[in-house]
Amino acid sequence: MGGTMDGTRQRRRGNTRQRIQDVALELFAQQGYEKTSLREIAEHLDVTKAALYYHFKTKEEILVGIFEDLSRPLEDLIEWGHTQPHSLETKQEIIRRYSEALMGAAPLFRFMQENQATIRELRIGDMFKTRMLGLRDILMDPDADLVDQVRCVSALFTMHAGMHVFQDVESDPEEQRKAVLEVATDLITQAHRSSAGR
Repeated sequence: MGGTMDGTRQRRRGNTRQRIQDVALELFAQQGYEKTSLREIAEHLDVTKAALYYHFKTKEEILVGIFEDLSRPLEDLIEWGHTQPHSLETKQEIIRRYSEALMGAAPLFRFMQENQATIRELRIGDMFKTRMLGLRDILMDPDADLVDQVRCVSALFTMHAGMHVFQDVESDPEEQRKAVLEVATDLITQAHRSSAGR
């Protein structure tokens, strides 16, 4: 009997970290990273600052934690892409999976979009750039000319922009995601075909 209680308590404690990240991201998004204090995050969670401190020593640690958790699907995607043939199918599949990963990380991307100055000064700016370059390298043919390079990078930007541009548009988020995905896929397909045609 005691075993199950401990298991539940263990799991709940594991979730504290998750709850801190969720609440912190919400506050960062609402009022900006700079204006949010650790004390405020603790108050919103109804825990002591010491309890918060047990998991994270600084705001940046919280943000890096959020980033690592939400961008893990990206890492997996890049690793997977490196093991695949450099075919159009692979590239289209990467774009499709990236679209889904972005949806999962929507709150983080929104925050990054609205706090660009902060992001540049923090570690996650570089972490994000590294991942973007990783994706770009898989999507782009090594001998692609400049126009096709731009198409590949534009496919990624199209997907990022799609996260923000439609926030105030009255349409179904899933429809929006599909529309953005279609445009990004077109760009990748065009780049691939013209590279192959040369």
